[in-house]
Amino acid sequence: MHTEARKDQRAGHYKRKLHTKAGQVELKIPKLRMAKFETAIIERYKRRESSVEEALMEMYLAGVSVRRVEDITEALWGMKVNAGTVSDLNQKMYERIDKWRNRSIEGQFPYVYLDGICMKRSWGGEVRNVSILVAIGVGTDGYRDILGIVEGGKEDKEGWSGFLRSLKKRGLKGVKLVISDKCLGLVESIGEFFPEALWQRCTVHFYRNVFSVVPNGKIKEVVTMLKAIHAQEDFEEAKNKADAVADKLDKMKLRSAAEKVREGAVETLNYYPFPPEHWRQIRTNNPLERIMREIRRRSRVVGCFPDGNSALMLAAARLRYIAGTKWGTRRYMNMERLQEMKKELLAQAV
Repeated sequence: MHTEARKDQRAGHYKRKLHTKAGQVELKIPKLRMAKFETAIIERYKRRESSVEEALMEMYLAGVSVRRVEDITEALWGMKVNAGTVSDLNQKMYERIDKWRNRSIEGQFPYVYLDGICMKRSWGGEVRNVSILVAIGVGTDGYRDILGIVEGGKEDKEGWSGFLRSLKKRGLKGVKLVISDKCLGLVESIGEFFPEALWQRCTVHFYRNVFSVVPNGKIKEVVTMLKAIHAQEDFEEAKNKADAVADKLDKMKLRSAAEKVREGAVETLNYYPFPPEHWRQIRTNNPLERIMREIRRRSRVVGCFPDGNSALMLAAARLRYIAGTKWGTRRYMNMERLQEMKKELLAQAV
């Protein structure tokens, strides 16, 4: 019925396909003479249900390859989503990832772990390495969080300084101990941006560095000697034990190994001022190493990235996914003892 309130008239309909969790359905979309038909239920030009798009993006972030995504969608919904569609959806996800990467850091993080990973990328027809720098932290509530991830160019002082500067600008504070390998320029950068924090050299990386100059037949014996250093009850005893181990290595004619122990053992003992309950978690970089292995596993599926941003986005996507699992929602440490030690030190100062 035509009335004055009526603004338009129908002019037939057209057919359009929509991908849903129940499979592909065919819709009859009304045509209007004067305006374009729109509905709050199905957005104009939308070809996939929102839940389907979310599932596709989550599969990719969970480490499923693009080819595997195509096979899964065909098996579940009877439709095959091509690589171009997955790529378009990833661009939407990248916007979310960038927002997540640059979010403000709330609270204090006494323990911070730093590490880098190299990925392959194309550059002018050549394959080159690009470094991805990652930081995770344990907050005063005892929970772990992904603090930051950036493309560092190279793992040098410039790269680490830029990364630590960005973390501090975003609000990272309360850092008491930084755990990492002895990366080029990293230690100097830590002193520049977090001068009150101690630096703990990863004991596992230190051991590997010593093993590099030890014959295979003697590694088992040297392992026992090195572990004895970190089995001591306090810093002074551990330092004395390190000197004794170095002397013994000299007698075994392993002078290069002895020199490495004398030069680097003290760098691995900075966890001693902290609660003994935390020593196992803070004397190595293992908490971050496990995450880096996940990134390596996902990057191997891709092989060589077209550019540095693609490598960064995939690594960040994987970290964002991990942060939402039990890894980030389960309490990692009981930080009450650290707070008690802080109060005890303040009382002694008074």
